[in-house]
Amino acid sequence: MDAFTSVGSFSGASLSALLLTSMALMGSPGPATISVTAMAAAFGARRSCPYLIGIILGTTLVLAIVASGLTGAVLAVPFLSPILIAAAALYILYLAYKIATAPPLPMQKANGSPPPWFGGFLLAIANPKAYAAIAAVFAGNTIINTDPVWDAIVKFGILTLMVVVIHIVWLFAGGLMSHAMTDPRKARMVNMSFATALIAATLLAMAL
Repeated sequence: MDAFTSVGSFSGASLSALLLTSMALMGSPGPATISVTAMAAAFGARRSCPYLIGIILGTTLVLAIVASGLTGAVLAVPFLSPILIAAAALYILYLAYKIATAPPLPMQKANGSPPPWFGGFLLAIANPKAYAAIAAVFAGNTIINTDPVWDAIVKFGILTLMVVVIHIVWLFAGGLMSHAMTDPRKARMVNMSFATALIAATLLAMAL
């Protein structure tokens, strides 16, 4: 009965605010979103799907940590946070290299392959922007005022869906660019631009 009572207090205005805030904060350019777009532009959307799945799984795990209130406990583990950030930084440099040196799509049957799903997972769970953005969205919006537990469950479900939608949109954006990247010179320029943007977004996220 309590569940039905809680759901009965569902706020449509709060839902709209949650969706808009999540799009603005979680969907803005950052290490995860830019890397997904860069992978799709460099290797094609279809071949980048395993990496996309890793990003989604990792970001959903971050969402679960934030929703459960374990963020502080996880980040308080000695050496864990620096190790994760250092590992992510090194991996991002590797991703930037892979993106910058990716050959044009017609030449990729024998040369070049996108990183596996675990690479996306690692980047997502060690992405400082993800924790900050998700925590801001999760704590800044209340959907069900009468029951904090149901409020957290509903927000977790909605934000999980937003994680999937946001990253798929970024993937398709990169995929659209990939179709025009048959010229080796243009492909290299675009890939170099994405590699630089990925490093810049990471440095900005780590400075926050």
